[in-house]
Amino acid sequence: MRRTQVAVIGAGSAGLNAFRQARKHTDSVLLIDPGPLGTTCARVGCMPSKLLIAAADAAWSARHADALGVQVGDIRIDGPAVMKRVRGMRDKFVSKVLNGMSGIPEEAQLHQSVRFIADQLLETADGEKIEAERVVIATGSRPAIPRFLYNADDRLLVNDDLFELTDLPQSVVVFGPGVIGLELGQALHRLGVRVRMFGVGGAIGPLGDAELLACAAETFGAEYPLDADAEATKVERTAAGVCVTFSDHQGQQQTENFDYLLAATGRRPNVDNLGLENTSLELDEHGIPLFDTETLQCSNTPVFIAGDANNHLPLLHEASDEGHIAGDNAGRYPDVRPGHRTVPLAVVFSDPQIATVGMTATKIAQYDARLVATASLSFSNVARAKVLNRTEGVMKVWADRKTGKLLGAELLGPDVEHLAHLLAWAMERGQTLDEMLAMPYYHPVLEEGIRSLLRELKTAMQE
Repeated sequence: MRRTQVAVIGAGSAGLNAFRQARKHTDSVLLIDPGPLGTTCARVGCMPSKLLIAAADAAWSARHADALGVQVGDIRIDGPAVMKRVRGMRDKFVSKVLNGMSGIPEEAQLHQSVRFIADQLLETADGEKIEAERVVIATGSRPAIPRFLYNADDRLLVNDDLFELTDLPQSVVVFGPGVIGLELGQALHRLGVRVRMFGVGGAIGPLGDAELLACAAETFGAEYPLDADAEATKVERTAAGVCVTFSDHQGQQQTENFDYLLAATGRRPNVDNLGLENTSLELDEHGIPLFDTETLQCSNTPVFIAGDANNHLPLLHEASDEGHIAGDNAGRYPDVRPGHRTVPLAVVFSDPQIATVGMTATKIAQYDARLVATASLSFSNVARAKVLNRTEGVMKVWADRKTGKLLGAELLGPDVEHLAHLLAWAMERGQTLDEMLAMPYYHPVLEEGIRSLLRELKTAMQE
């Protein structure tokens, strides 16, 4: 029987932060992960996808340079070279994570899978029992794939598989215009891959506002075939690849063949094989432990859950923050304290980019409309966007009329990753609309669009 004060299950972004934070309270911390190590972000998520996007953006900019009076010769995509760079740089990012783990004592690591056999008792696949006074669940997530997509058989890809290809395929059908689907689908298209994208219910990325959803559907749909509310009736493996049967916008049944099917249909927490049924933890309808979003404590037990495993805010920076909170509380238990949660911020690295800040549009819509002021601005009205020939998109903000503070924002436009950060920082500092307008704005920059948007909002506040 092995004994430890704190067991952290999972060595991803949340788990590593939880381990380090718990170690500030006790040396008796065990980090458990069967591997492969290196975090989802570095291995199969944010970093390799951005490497693919970087190549795609370079090709796209070269193809469209003539709009600026610059003539570029034939653009040739070297697929093997693109994928070699993606994997090579990806491996360097993974190595950096692994090097960061080198300071963790070997005796504080266990490279096996475990499951609960009681609230504070774990068992490894080899049958070793581990008694843990407190436990942090940080087991991450994996792709969630609708059953009918498995008909693609060996031509079914998820993002994990895509980066292992040694060359770019000729064609890919993408199911799911969420964050992963938008980023990878558009990147493949810009690298010369024939792409068609299907969604369900009209959702595109994290957007919730009808105006921005309509703009996104029009903008992305003008670049490659995108049906955000598709009726795909059949998927089958053929001798040449994958055949998809679907209804087009006129209701006519169509079939199209592709080399591969990329399933970007969301992710599911890795909690179903943890033996949670052997614990006293209260589970929701998806089998995820109920937990306090401020402390990350599960019910009134010495068990905490952080990162993608709790499916609350499945983003790297949120996972890191949650790992910090969960590890701190596991280390100091039973002195459990609410942790600081920063203003929600999410970015999709498509082109135009998508960003959301603060409360979602769906949640804001539940407010009394008389208490909320809103304003929107098209990037076609931003001077810097015109100079760059990148005027697609719109941004929208909501504010509380009583406090004069922003509630949330949704942005679709060029490089809005930076504009979203400015809004998030202002909201984090609790700045009012007047205080934000009093900040310096250079000319001509995209940030001037924020000032124009806030001026529109101030007018709306006074109506």
